[in-house]
Amino acid sequence: MKFPTLLSPIRIGSMEVKNRFVVPPMGTNYATEQGIPTQQFIDYYTARAKGGFGLIIGEVTAVSPIGRAIWNEPGLWCDEQIDGWRKMAENCHKYGAKIVTQLHHAGRQTTTDIAGPGAPVAPIAIMDPLLERFGIGEMPRELTTEEIWEIIGQFRDAAVRAQEAGLDGVEIHGAHGYLVAEFMSAYSNKRIDEFGGDFEGRMKFPAEIVKAIKKACGNGFNLIFRFSADERIYGGRTIEESKVVARILEDAGVHALDISNSVYGSYEWLWATEATPVGYIAQQSEQIKKSVKIPCIVVGRLNNAYLMEDILSTGQADLVALGRESLAEPEWPNKVAGDALEDIAPCIACHQGCAAYIFNKEIRKCSCLVNPFCGKEETMKIAAAKKSKKVMIAGGGPGGLEAAWIAAKRGHRVTLYEKQNILGGAFRIAAIPSAKTILTTPIKYYITQGRKFGVEYKLNTEVTPELIAQEKPDVVILATGGVPLIPEIPGIDNPKFIKANDVLEGKAIPGYKVLVAGGGLIGAETADFMAEHSRKVSIIEMQPDIALDMHDVHRIHLLRRLKEFEVDRITSARVVEFLDDGVVYEKDGRKEKITGFDSIVLAMGTASHNPLEAKIKGKVPELYVIGDAASVRQAIDAIAEAAEVACSI
Repeated sequence: MKFPTLLSPIRIGSMEVKNRFVVPPMGTNYATEQGIPTQQFIDYYTARAKGGFGLIIGEVTAVSPIGRAIWNEPGLWCDEQIDGWRKMAENCHKYGAKIVTQLHHAGRQTTTDIAGPGAPVAPIAIMDPLLERFGIGEMPRELTTEEIWEIIGQFRDAAVRAQEAGLDGVEIHGAHGYLVAEFMSAYSNKRIDEFGGDFEGRMKFPAEIVKAIKKACGNGFNLIFRFSADERIYGGRTIEESKVVARILEDAGVHALDISNSVYGSYEWLWATEATPVGYIAQQSEQIKKSVKIPCIVVGRLNNAYLMEDILSTGQADLVALGRESLAEPEWPNKVAGDALEDIAPCIACHQGCAAYIFNKEIRKCSCLVNPFCGKEETMKIAAAKKSKKVMIAGGGPGGLEAAWIAAKRGHRVTLYEKQNILGGAFRIAAIPSAKTILTTPIKYYITQGRKFGVEYKLNTEVTPELIAQEKPDVVILATGGVPLIPEIPGIDNPKFIKANDVLEGKAIPGYKVLVAGGGLIGAETADFMAEHSRKVSIIEMQPDIALDMHDVHRIHLLRRLKEFEVDRITSARVVEFLDDGVVYEKDGRKEKITGFDSIVLAMGTASHNPLEAKIKGKVPELYVIGDAASVRQAIDAIAEAAEVACSI
């Protein structure tokens, strides 16, 4: 067996967990506004139980309405919520998974828009710095001593309801700067009563919650405690104090520890990006594990089975939690056990479908870029086609590749055409800058699945109306993507100028001093790439800042690198003319000029590339246009459209 520890059982309290795979608690917004689990919620967790996960920890579950951190956070603050949890537990138990849920109170890390009147609350009236930075922070109300005891009772009552619902236990959320964590940390707890003032006072709140739950539910009801081993914030808890926290929790009767890190104020470590090292919390977990005898769960960019096996076999942890990885691939354990690693859909740490969707008021529902079936487990399936059709796909980017393998798996005869000599499209180029290599993994996955189900790939072949007439397909899917946008600005057609993609692909080598025209994601990452390769780089951008089209947590890492490389930035500047060695730009109503550059790199956006639709419309039985070919958006949109089309034809 390749992964003997990973696939071996382990005991947590009264639970025999069949393997070391854990689905950690991640908000989905699949519950109702009243905190009641929906069928979508139940289907989502059932799919992961069916996929072989030994332990599933249900997402943040509010013990009080004012404790919610997301709009549709499930709850256990009232009896009406029990039945949904009971159905979820019954479904998951059928597949041998153990089910606990995470009892949670957001404390100051929420808003009245989400949690309603009475929120936010905290040990003391200090606003959360991250929410304040985003312009949505609210001054929390300082809890009275009496209110603190009431909240302890709310945690107890929620655990009783979880037990009544048939769950195997609960996890107390003492991580990430939420209310329990706020009490535990000197960073946020400045109280001087029995619930503050010193280390013992700060630990009283979590200790009393544990005591109350054990008294109400009995020692046979399993209790896990999640906390940040290192809060990674000035004045916060570090690993040395966390080792003592672990021993106190063990002495209080907790059956397992769930080790994470950070708070909202250090959220670049909470929502790890592709720039965050894999397994980055494992060493902290190892130190905690040495201090206690109860099992330790670790999380944090655990994206390959070899890494997981090493963490377990070397004693850094006892179980591994696959967060976003389980969004991308609900069948991780089964595929590892079946020696089918090549069939595992990879998480690329992009945040586009998880964090970005959950906190988007217009969307709110969790999804996944790589796995558009996430949250649609029973409503969108790859079912056998009623009739096998000849499918022709133009374009070998992520949208075309996704459509190809799904359509082929359904039984269609699929040929994908790519005019270049390599597949991958914009994703392949986007993988070239530093820390972006992970973008190659979905390309490889799509191609592997396509070959497995019989997709024929034809490279160096551009789809034309003549080719379509010759092949006579039943279905044509246009996934021709986008091309660099070249706006009509005087002087821009200079043959000396270089497109950003050509720099990344090595088709053009810029000189020493470079001006990047356009500071969106493509321009900023190309600037980073060139600066790393010893160029002196400047960026000019018409927006107030650069890389504003990136998810904020990714942007933090990129801006830090650009600062280290001393990349100059000129923002709120509209280029009105390109010169041979510079530009004329307008800023604050005045025209200015910068010159003396050896190379000018164009990164001024992307335009749809759709040369075929108008020529073939009405000439083929079925025609679909997906992704940037339809309109320029994010990769998650192209892949979702590809899956929907492939499942419908």
